[in-house]
Amino acid sequence: MINYIYAGGDTDSDLRHQGDPLHPAVLSLDDIILRFGRDKRNGKRVVFTNGCFDLLHPGHIQSLESARSLGDILIVGVNSDSSVKQLKGSGRPVLPELERAEILACLESVDAVLIFEEPTPQRVIATLLPDVLVKGGDWAGDQIVGREAVEAAGGKVVRAEIVEGYSTTDILKKIRGS
Repeated sequence: MINYIYAGGDTDSDLRHQGDPLHPAVLSLDDIILRFGRDKRNGKRVVFTNGCFDLLHPGHIQSLESARSLGDILIVGVNSDSSVKQLKGSGRPVLPELERAEILACLESVDAVLIFEEPTPQRVIATLLPDVLVKGGDWAGDQIVGREAVEAAGGKVVRAEIVEGYSTTDILKKIRGS
């Protein structure tokens, strides 16, 4: 079944397929390379970070702003619905991947968002080879996916400080009354 949202007006072109990304910064990996490859070759620092971003909270915002401060372009990888379910279990994600991607793309600190299907962004990172790879400080340095590829290409890996008091899991527990 196809769902449509009526956007006003009187033609079929006024109907938008629900779930299609609205924000032009939600891109495929190939489109990101085309859009930002020249900037990278011209000395702009590309930063990459990733996550589920299931329910966006102030901890996410602060982490993304911190990541952005490390370079000129921030690209955010978002786990697909199937990979979130694999990582977090049933009942997750709360928001579908296109909605999570679009919300992130609307943030001033974010230049592009891509959705990856795999459980980890290894392939994405190896293809992009960002100048800076940012992962939360809760990850051990030797367990950060993509670390070897980024460092071998001359980039650096940064473990970002975790913003205490914010957790999607804790928010969901509070909502569910458990």
